[in-house]
Amino acid sequence: MAKINQPIPEFSAEAFHNGDFRTISSDDVKGRWSIFLFYPADFTFVCPTELEDMANHYEELKDLNVEVYAVSTDTHYVHKAWHDASDAIRKIAFPMIGDPNGVLSRGFDVMIEEEGLALRGTFLADPDGIIKVCEIHDLGIGRSARDMLRKVKAAQYVAEHDGEVCPAAWEQGQETLRPGIELVGRI
Repeated sequence: MAKINQPIPEFSAEAFHNGDFRTISSDDVKGRWSIFLFYPADFTFVCPTELEDMANHYEELKDLNVEVYAVSTDTHYVHKAWHDASDAIRKIAFPMIGDPNGVLSRGFDVMIEEEGLALRGTFLADPDGIIKVCEIHDLGIGRSARDMLRKVKAAQYVAEHDGEVCPAAWEQGQETLRPGIELVGRI
């Protein structure tokens, strides 16, 4: 089960990326921040809106040394067919990992066993592959790439500024907190 401050599960899977198929493993994702964006299935309704939203923020995420990995229980072949058929999905420049056996979905604990689909799970891992953000939605609730971008910036800030924490709804450039006895009861 994927948990905060635990390593991502080990995996090796086929992906569709930039017009080609390639193998991606847990070792490949280390060295930079990674977002694992699980979604139920290709050729559905909420999923393309989420993936297009993430594609619209992808350049900013890349500038922050973040790679995005979209994951569903479809095969990498189905990802290519969806990419070719959908204007929204055609915008995607990040890898789309196929997880037809559910190994990755189970490893991140987002598999709906009776349906063979993944919940809407979003995981942010640091460059060492340690999970720093975990968010899981029911199938009918779409996610916001803008909010995930905010969480990436907060996680990176905390990683770079020992002893500081980001308060609720923190945005880059706003004040942070330095926990200590002098703050107890004053917030």
